Amino acid sequence: MIDVGHTAEAPGATSARGFPEFSFNLNLAKRIEQQLLAAGFRRSVLLISEGPSRKALAERVKRANALGADLFLSIHHDSVPDTFLENWEFEGQQRTFSDRFHGHSIFISNDNSNRAGSLLFARLLGTELGKRGLQYTPHYTERYMGHRQRLLVDAQAGVYRYDELLVLRDTDMPAVLLEAGSIINREEELRMGSGERQALISTAVADAVKAFCTARRPHTPPNVANAPGVVSRQATAPAAATPAQTIKQR
Repeated sequence: MIDVGHTAEAPGATSARGFPEFSFNLNLAKRIEQQLLAAGFRRSVLLISEGPSRKALAERVKRANALGADLFLSIHHDSVPDTFLENWEFEGQQRTFSDRFHGHSIFISNDNSNRAGSLLFARLLGTELGKRGLQYTPHYTERYMGHRQRLLVDAQAGVYRYDELLVLRDTDMPAVLLEAGSIINREEELRMGSGERQALISTAVADAVKAFCTARRPHTPPNVANAPGVVSRQATAPAAATPAQTIKQR
């Protein structure tokens, strides 16, 4: 399940050029959905929520659990604490920016019912992003982040803990949140809006999902696997793709 972070009514952060985070999240999530289907996965659910932020979070969890999703990935784009914002003018409008930080970050919750699965996928995703030359941002470990400071649990893959976030904590399946990049950074905002960067991230996600499925596939002895009447339930192997399902929460 691919969760589009925030809603049109509560769109999250505002980019350096004044665009809502929700639009970046939606565009990237759609690219990831397409990439997963192209890779041969049977089904991919795109979850788009509506309404106030807190209510939407609870509804996402409810829907994901009801559908019995095998994996939950929430797509977001990052900003910075207000103390780091500077002013600039873009197309005649006063805007705010911060070029201090760049890069992605990955979050899991230690309180998720499948913490091991969450950490596994988070590490695989961080590894795939790193293979493509994409670096994570280490600034979440710093004290100046205040209440946004997070514990880094994998310094190689760029995985942080965000225990209290509902979509990571209360989902019944492995759950990961990806902050794909900083849209308050003027250069990175342009990169995040480009088809090239979206394609790079979406292929990284698809490869991480394939590796995740392979790692979790049951190791069944051949004589059992070939026994008549034995059916293996796996959310693993890509097969002929069927149209993705888009679910909108009201």
